[in-house]
Amino acid sequence: MALKDKNRFILLLSVLIVIFAGCTKEKTSVEKMYDVLEKVVSAEKEFEEQQNPLVTLEKKEKEIYDQIIKLGMKEYDQIVKLSDEALLLADQRKEHMEKETKSIKESEKEFKKAANIKDKFEDTDLTKLANELYEIMMERYKAHDALNIEYNEALKNDKELYEMFKNKDLPLEDLEAQVNKLNETYKRVYTANEKFNMLTEQYNDKKLSFYKQAGLKSSK
Repeated sequence: MALKDKNRFILLLSVLIVIFAGCTKEKTSVEKMYDVLEKVVSAEKEFEEQQNPLVTLEKKEKEIYDQIIKLGMKEYDQIVKLSDEALLLADQRKEHMEKETKSIKESEKEFKKAANIKDKFEDTDLTKLANELYEIMMERYKAHDALNIEYNEALKNDKELYEMFKNKDLPLEDLEAQVNKLNETYKRVYTANEKFNMLTEQYNDKKLSFYKQAGLKSSK
């Protein structure tokens, strides 16, 4: 190899080494935390997509329930038809709730990666915010677990009620007991949902504070 060509080869190799080193530079703790938080947003996209369909199905089922209550047993065939429609809606709601829960579980899996990052910031204020953010989000995941349990219990009680409506010989006391049981279940669903929403709001506020302190901007 000629000396000139050899020098050119060494220069090119040096440039490639510099470029490669730049590409493989380890991310900062802030960048790693940012990646985790943005992946959590992506993981919860399916969760967000279930909200409107769930509300729509719940409203439809409530309308059917009101119709059944207004009908007398002389219109038994209509009651059976409406009850079957409500049972179908309950199954559809369960499917959406399963998708929602799967999305939250994927979010939790991504977010837990922050456990190894949250204490590695040079800025003590960032460390404090990251730890608060982590605690709130983990509580939020627990709140959704509780909500999921209560919601599925409500769905089970819903289906039992509509099956009871289809029973001509059902004692009125049994029906009243089931309605009361269902009402109590939905009170727990409401309470669990309120807690989940409150923690979601707290998380979003804390995340915004973290981003501002770190000089970051959310892409979502």
